[in-house]
Amino acid sequence: MEFAVVIPALNEERSIGKVLADIPERFSRRVIVVDNGSTDATARVAREAGATVVREPAAGYGRACLTGLAEAAQEPPGAVIFLDADYSDDPTEMERLAAPLEAGEAELVIGSRVLGNREPGALAPQARFGNWLATRLIRLFFGVRFTDLGPFRAVTWDALRRVEMADRDFGWTVELQVKAARLGIPAVEVPVSYRKRIGRSKITGTVRGTVNAGRKILWVIFREALRPRPRGG
Repeated sequence: MEFAVVIPALNEERSIGKVLADIPERFSRRVIVVDNGSTDATARVAREAGATVVREPAAGYGRACLTGLAEAAQEPPGAVIFLDADYSDDPTEMERLAAPLEAGEAELVIGSRVLGNREPGALAPQARFGNWLATRLIRLFFGVRFTDLGPFRAVTWDALRRVEMADRDFGWTVELQVKAARLGIPAVEVPVSYRKRIGRSKITGTVRGTVNAGRKILWVIFREALRPRPRGG
């Protein structure tokens, strides 16, 4: 299976080089870094490290992911791996995410920070509570068990085509999971490591970011729960 790696990045010049250096060779052939309006040297560092850099000036995590997918669509891969640019995810663990896809066991693989080893203080209390609430609502409404909404994930290109991703900001990760659940797309979780990020979180690092993300995540879950189920679903 051919993979593309998509990495949204906003002012991550201190970490993006480390992320790219740690990507295993077989996944490093096609790495797309989406510069989401950085004012530092993120784009230059990523380009010098061998990544394809595309620019998305409009703010929003989801926007950056969609721009990365648009770049990947020029030559659609078999699957896409997403991870953050702040070095909190461990790129060397990509094989864990790829294995269930290549074995035909799933079309969506979530790297669970809850099931894996977390560095003390890496996952903020508000993020832990948000994960707990969101995953229980997903189980209640869709009957699918998750433990995390982690950004480190892998998904087949065909599944991405079917879910028709649209969210442009905080709801991106949960949108993929609930839409996959609605459509009956098989998903699994694998434990992944998680460490303290380099720099400050754009979401859980501020009260405003935390509140906005929480509201959007809940909105996406309830919106999808109220939509009619597809035939046979």
